[in-house]
Amino acid sequence: MKTSNKSVNQEAKNSFSIKGYFLRHIQVCLASLGRICRSPVSSLMTIAVIAISLALPAGMHVLIKNIEYVTSGWDGAAQISLFIKKGTTEEKVVNLKNQIELMGQIDKTEYISPTSALEEFKRLSGFGQALDALDKNPLPAVIVISPGIEASSPQQLNQLVESLQDNPIVDHAQLDMQWVKRLYSIMDIINRGVMIVGALLALAVILITGNTIRLDIQNRHDEILITKLIGATNSFIRRPFLYTGILYGLLGGIIASVLIGLSIGLLSDSVSKLSSLYSSGFELKGLGVDGTFTLIAGSTALGFAGSWVAVGKHLGKIEPS
Repeated sequence: MKTSNKSVNQEAKNSFSIKGYFLRHIQVCLASLGRICRSPVSSLMTIAVIAISLALPAGMHVLIKNIEYVTSGWDGAAQISLFIKKGTTEEKVVNLKNQIELMGQIDKTEYISPTSALEEFKRLSGFGQALDALDKNPLPAVIVISPGIEASSPQQLNQLVESLQDNPIVDHAQLDMQWVKRLYSIMDIINRGVMIVGALLALAVILITGNTIRLDIQNRHDEILITKLIGATNSFIRRPFLYTGILYGLLGGIIASVLIGLSIGLLSDSVSKLSSLYSSGFELKGLGVDGTFTLIAGSTALGFAGSWVAVGKHLGKIEPS
């Protein structure tokens, strides 16, 4: 019975200890928030700089994603031409066309018969009379395939062409990849540029937060000394500064996401009008839930990193003599 009571008391003590631990953290977080609110001008300036530093690369990322979406949906996207072997019946060609249409990577297909191809060639080439002298139609049947968004990258298009080339009635599968490769090369360069800018601005956020925390440590120099004299540990003293950095990052990320949302809202009407002129229903897409969460979580982590660096470098130098 005594063992049972001892176990219950120990469990209650552990539960109280855990609750007290989280309660202390909540108290420190609220105290740090109150300290930020007591100096609204300087705090708002720091948060605004962090927000702008985060909004620039995040906004460029959103812009690139919208451009990729637009280019992948162009009617003038890469087309695959399947040249059918001579002597293949029209029924087999139509069956192949129907099979291709059932593939998930295909947007639409068009069958051009040898007769239609010859008529179009006569009209466009200007050699109508010369072609009339031919005994047989030299042009093969062609199936023109427009790949969907799911197969818009060069690698996916190459795989699709190879799979279509293996069909026994296909003589040759042709794809003009040059413009696609150029487009994706340009997009890759822009993406890398955004990553570099984002990394530099992320470093700037760490430095901004770290410098702000460093100034806060200097302003509270005497308070830290007294706290250490009465026996406070470094982790206890470090905690409010870390929460201050976390709050700076959190608030900066929230404002950055709001800025991006406002920018999308200001541009969406003009973009919708432009897309309607091209008979397109395209609309600008924002960060979305996942993107917003990633931005805020990343900015919070950067704020924590900046405060951790500043506290680790400057707090240890303050020791009672």
